[in-house]
Amino acid sequence: MIRTGRQYLDSIRDGRRIWVNGERVNDVTTHPMFRPIVNIRARIYDMQHEDAFRDRMTYVDGEGNRSAIGLKLPETRQDWDDKRLSTDTVLNEVGGVVTRVGDETIGEMWSLYDGQDLLNEVDPRFAQNIRNHVVRAIYADPFHVSANTDPKGDRSKRPQDQDPDMLLHVVKETDAGIIVRGAKYETAAAYANQAFTKPTIANWGDSALSDYAVGFVCDFSSPNLKFICRTGFAGRAPETDYPLSNRFDEVEALVVFDDVLIPWENVLFYRHTKAATFIRATLHRYSAFAFVQRNLKLADMMIGTALFNVRQTGLDRQQAVQEKLARLACYREGINAHLTAAIAMAEPSPGGLLMPNQSLLMSGRVLACSQLHEMMHLTRELCGGQICVTPDAAAFADPETGPWLQKFYTINENWVADDRRRLLAYARDLLNSDYAGHRLTFQLFAQSPPFAHLAAVYRNFDWNPSLDFVKKSAGLSDAVVGK
Repeated sequence: MIRTGRQYLDSIRDGRRIWVNGERVNDVTTHPMFRPIVNIRARIYDMQHEDAFRDRMTYVDGEGNRSAIGLKLPETRQDWDDKRLSTDTVLNEVGGVVTRVGDETIGEMWSLYDGQDLLNEVDPRFAQNIRNHVVRAIYADPFHVSANTDPKGDRSKRPQDQDPDMLLHVVKETDAGIIVRGAKYETAAAYANQAFTKPTIANWGDSALSDYAVGFVCDFSSPNLKFICRTGFAGRAPETDYPLSNRFDEVEALVVFDDVLIPWENVLFYRHTKAATFIRATLHRYSAFAFVQRNLKLADMMIGTALFNVRQTGLDRQQAVQEKLARLACYREGINAHLTAAIAMAEPSPGGLLMPNQSLLMSGRVLACSQLHEMMHLTRELCGGQICVTPDAAAFADPETGPWLQKFYTINENWVADDRRRLLAYARDLLNSDYAGHRLTFQLFAQSPPFAHLAAVYRNFDWNPSLDFVKKSAGLSDAVVGK
């Protein structure tokens, strides 16, 4: 049931058409900009088979089948505790933040699972397709991602009132399935097996039906797909100088659907704008948990980096420094509290699953994302200017310059030059590099833009207790409640 790393690597050597830096990629598993993150993905698969990790990453069902905990339908609080532990196990083992572990995008399929009643109103086949794909993910263990972001086009216009191919849409129906054309951006698409391809964020107007209101599971080995990737950060500079960007860069791609056939069994909804609107509004009720959990690990990385930097120079006893460290700790514990409480106060979902408390989870996402840039700057202050002036590892190894750097970077027997150089290189890549800027923007927009984060809080917060309290406290009449 669970795949090995080798099986995963073999599965993406399928002749898919990938470009990066204007050149065709012959083998995504060996290309220097993809190889590090592909190897981490393979490592995650292999961890599931190892004695040290098997029980934290997999479970055995009633029929004796072993599957990944991250893909299991969440029905109890213990399921969520197990999922959180499984993801932490992966991130601790690989030594960094990987967004596409497997637990995050499958949650969007669970949101579809919750919408089966609505989708049944459209076409009962689609609800059955959803159930089939949720089960298939559990037993086939694919590397499942999601294709979410559109080329923006002109948002003031309906999709059909501009270049019709700007946004993904159906151009034809056949006995075998639908033919789709357009494009989506997706993280890790070039080395994933499949994606839940979601409906566009469109100006539907009052249209009940639209060829742009479509969602499906896309096999990334399908003919007529093209993956045009942004330039990767891996391989551009030595890993000794950029230890994070050379290992954890999850390369995004513009996935071009050039008349791609989607079999009917992979179509999850089609044409009904009501269904598309519902799916967009509920998309992250599960996956936001995994997303926010990554921010918690990022907070740990910033705290460790900052604290080591002030300790090495003896500044950790200063009150002003301790206050800054305490702010980082509050940020970290605020995220932790929201995650913990969202599960402790989990609520039944419309489909009979157990979903994190939506108000607490979405508020935690706002906290994690809206303050991230401030926490990065605070960490930068604590690390100091040496993260932008320290020479590279080659200079430390050079016989002429090395002795001088050994002299000026060694503080005492606990902090010698090599450890200080490694720490400063790590801090630079975490806070100052192209990769650091990319990660900050990614965290802000990966699931949805900041205004949508707040909109999710608005939709899920229970306003009534506050209104009831003030109504009674202020002595207001029943008339103020309205209908």
